[in-house]
Amino acid sequence: MRILLTLAALFSPLVHSACEGPEYDQFDFWLGSWQVTAKGTLAGTNEISADLDNCVLREHYRTESGFEGRSLNIYDKSRDLWHQTWVDNQGQLLQLEGRLEGGVMVLQGPGLSAKGEKHLHRIRWTPNMDGTVRQHWQVSKDDGETWTDVFDGMYRK
Repeated sequence: MRILLTLAALFSPLVHSACEGPEYDQFDFWLGSWQVTAKGTLAGTNEISADLDNCVLREHYRTESGFEGRSLNIYDKSRDLWHQTWVDNQGQLLQLEGRLEGGVMVLQGPGLSAKGEKHLHRIRWTPNMDGTVRQHWQVSKDDGETWTDVFDGMYRK
């Protein structure tokens, strides 16, 4: 019993300090329970919570039509960037990476359309002064030369 207590005391500081620092807080503006609207219409609800000793932001998005998606978001200190892995019940997988740029979280990465066409996805999350967050998702078919809007939503708690 004494050995277990000693080991717990030894490793306890590592667990609590692993994800401390301002970089780990950059995406905290997205935390909360949200109603998401697009063009003034309810698009869905989203729960963003801190997980794994505040090292991960976990997302769970739902719509009334039954669409669901989840993401895990983490600051990767070794590469000084944010990473998101998104999966949904339509079989889509997105792996996005990026940084906070001028107060806006910008993540992007490759993906495939339903027809198997290669696309570059870019999503921006912008915190607003009134506590809302704008999520602007765009896709490019020409490696970022031109962008097409996929989703432009507003998050309200």
